[in-house]
Order: sequence, then C-alpha cells, then structure tokens
Amino acid sequence: MRTAQTLSGIVARRFFNTSTRIMASGKTLTVSNINPNVIKMEYAVRGPIVIRAVELEKELAAGAQKPFPNVIKANIGDAHAMGQKPITFIRQLLACIANPSLMETDKSLPSDVIEHANAFLGSCGGKSAGAYSQSTGVEIVRKHVAEYISRRDNGVPSNSEDICLSGGASESIRNVLKLFINKGSGKKVGVMIPIPQYPLYSATIEEFGLGQVGYYLSESSNWSLDEAELERSFEEHSKEYDIRVLCVINPGNPTGQVLSRDNIETIIKFAQKKKLFILADEVYQDNVYAQGSQFHSFKKVLVEMGEPYNKLELASFHSVSKGYMGECGMRGGYVEFLNLDPEVYVLFKKMISAKLCSTVLGQAVIDAVVNPPKEGEPSYALWKKEKDAVLASLKERATLVEKAYSSIDGISCNPVQGAMYAFPQITIPQKAVEKAQSLNQQPDFFYALELLESTGICIVPGSGFGQKDGTYHFRTTILPQPELFKDMLARFTDFHTKFLAKYK
Repeated sequence: MRTAQTLSGIVARRFFNTSTRIMASGKTLTVSNINPNVIKMEYAVRGPIVIRAVELEKELAAGAQKPFPNVIKANIGDAHAMGQKPITFIRQLLACIANPSLMETDKSLPSDVIEHANAFLGSCGGKSAGAYSQSTGVEIVRKHVAEYISRRDNGVPSNSEDICLSGGASESIRNVLKLFINKGSGKKVGVMIPIPQYPLYSATIEEFGLGQVGYYLSESSNWSLDEAELERSFEEHSKEYDIRVLCVINPGNPTGQVLSRDNIETIIKFAQKKKLFILADEVYQDNVYAQGSQFHSFKKVLVEMGEPYNKLELASFHSVSKGYMGECGMRGGYVEFLNLDPEVYVLFKKMISAKLCSTVLGQAVIDAVVNPPKEGEPSYALWKKEKDAVLASLKERATLVEKAYSSIDGISCNPVQGAMYAFPQITIPQKAVEKAQSLNQQPDFFYALELLESTGICIVPGSGFGQKDGTYHFRTTILPQPELFKDMLARFTDFHTKFLAKYK
C-alpha cells in the first residue's frame, strides 16, 4: 500500500525524474524536449489525490481490507456520479435524436419530445446526429440559445451569430484564451483570475504560455471582491505582463459566492478603465440558493450600464454540466461574444473549424436546456417537478454543508450562496505543517491525503485553487445525496478529531 510519503512522488512536477529520462532515451519525443508548459501545468481537481482515490477503489473491488467500505469522491462537481437522476425530458430527447426509429415505435413518448427531436434533426445534415454540424454548432440550437439568453436578461437582445457551441464550457474558455497567445509581443499576455480559482484557468494559462495575475477574493466578507484588490493585483503585475484579460467566475467555484449587482458593476468599471477583455464564467447560473442572492449576467449588467461600458469586449460561458441538469459526460456548452472585433471573430471561427465541431449529442442537450418544455405541453409538469426537486435538494445540502463544517472544531466555512461547492478553511497544527514540509508536501495536501487513506473521502486541497499564504482550505462538493453526506460527515468528523489530537 502506498504511504503519504511515497505518494508525494506523484505530484505533477516530480513525475519526470532522471530515471524516466534515461528510460525514454532513443525516443523522438521525451520529457527533455516536450513542450515545457505541459510539464508545468497542474490540474488539482484530477491530481495525485484523485489518482490515489481511483487506486483505492480498485483495491477495495479486489477485496482489500480498508478502514472504510467505499471511496466518496467529493472532489469534483459530477452530479450523476454522486447519485443525481437524469432529467427525463433530456434523456427522452437524446434517445429520439440518437435513434429516430423510437419516435415511431415507442408510443409512450410525449408528443413535444418528438416535435423537439424532429426540429433538431431537421437542422442536421442528412437529418442525422451522426453528421458533422457547422463548426459553430447546429443552427437551430444557436437560435434557441439566443432566445434563452434574451429571456434570461429581460429582453436584452442576443444574436445567434454571436454564439458558438462547444464540448462543455471548458473548451470555449480554452479557445478564447488561445486567442491571446502572442509570443512576438515582448511581454507575456497577463490574465487576471480570482484566487481561489478553478484550476482550468491556471492550468490553461500555464499550458498556453500566458501570465497568471491572481486577485484575491475576500474570505472575511464571503469571498466578495473590491476594486482596491483588483488595482493592487494589476499594478503589481503590469511590469511583468501585458494584462489584457479579466476572468470572473459567478457563481463562484470553488468558493460558492454569488456576486451582487454592485460588485459586478465595480468589476465592469475596472475592466473599462484598464481596457480589459472580460471572460465571464457563468456555468452555475441556475445554482443560486441563498435568500437575497440573485444571478446577474455580466452581459445584462454591462448593457444596462450604457456608454462606455456597453462597448466592452465580453465572452460569457454556460454549460449543461451543472445547473439542475448535471450532464457532465455529454460535454455541451457555449460561448456568447459581445463587441468582439468582426475580423477577430472570423479568425476565431477559422480556428475552431480545425476541430470540425463539438459532439452533436452534446449540442442536443444544450437545446433541451435552453428550449425546455413550455407550460401546457405534455412534458412540462414532470420536467418542472424534476428540475425543482433537484434545485431544492441542492439548496438544502448547501445549507447543511456550511453548518456541518462550521460546527467542527478548527474549521470555518462561509455560506454556500450558489454553485456546487464549499471551501472551508482548516486550522492545521504546527506539528502537522512540519510533517508535511518534511515530506515536501503542502500542508493541506498532506491533510487531504491522510483523510483519503483513513476514511476514503476524496477532497481537493485548497493549494490547488490558490489561497492566501498561511491559510489552508479544501474544496468539497455539496453533491453527495443526503444519506451519503451523513456518512461522509461522520467519517470526516472522526478523522479530523483524531488528526488534531495526533498533531497537537
């Protein structure tokens, strides 16, 4: 069995030791000539601790005896993997699109599902989901996305030509960031990202050779953001980087906050003053739980603010992986551009055409989300019942998670206003910090690994998201179903009490 000490060798930058290089000799591609950015990039959400969690699952399946019966993967926002049931309307629509003969043979299918499926297939080449779509996506879906955005934003217009579908929001985010790679400009292009942040951003920035410019969210005021911190970060990094991009995640991942309209206006004014391109990651826009919290899209606020703010360049993103859908594996998402230079947009579409198109079935899920059953249609009642039940359950668990962790000695947790995660702060005793340092590990990595080996609970250390020096956190999802969550909390509390006693 691997110990914490041996597992530390898995940490990303330690994969490539001298013996590996010797073993790879004679190969055309080796770790000594591979793109160095690939070696540097890290993605904590699927990092060494998750690799070990998968190994533990295999060991349990092979009959190994552990102090826990199963592994609980609280590391990632994968709703269906944690027991959430698919939305019936989405799966019926997918079934009909993937196998159109069902529409003739299955008499139990609601008529509106069949109508939606036929409309979608009518926009596909050869009326088949097996045909390539346009690189920007199936035309009728982009039309429905534009209508959805306009409804969401109280009538602010949206043009389907400004929308590109993709394999999840992540693909669109990476595609947009790729536009800023410019090695001939002297300084690296700087990208401002929140700290804590979703590791997609830090990993992609590293991979693309861009510059990471972190701005801290204020934990003491529920992860809010103030202009002084944006100014500090911009000024401190402007000598090193040509800062041109500002990323915002709302609702927050991993922090679970929902930005107020005033906060969004502050961010937009800062972006306008510094002439920054805004990337608005809004994939959790359906996941708002706290009383008094409300989702405001950056596009809506920016447009309503008028001149000069409504001229800012904006790319906003949404996904079918979160919300009430949780269809992570279907890989459906989109980006909407606002005020993008038309010539740049032509080049963007040329770039994504090299990948041909995103999965057409993923596009079908987007269509189900942005064009759901309407009141009076046969599928509406069940769709609304299932949607409301999922969101109500998530709201209940958001409250439960915050209260549960805050009640444990040595842990504090801000309210989970939205999204699918909590980001508690943990007090790690000095002896444990010294033990972690002796193993060349971050203290919260050491804590998370001990937790996994002792209880089977897989969380992500806060160091994988970024945090203020001297503080330690972990990200955990609110997705475990109620019974599993109670089990997880009991295991966690027992471990944490013993951990504090061991290292006091």
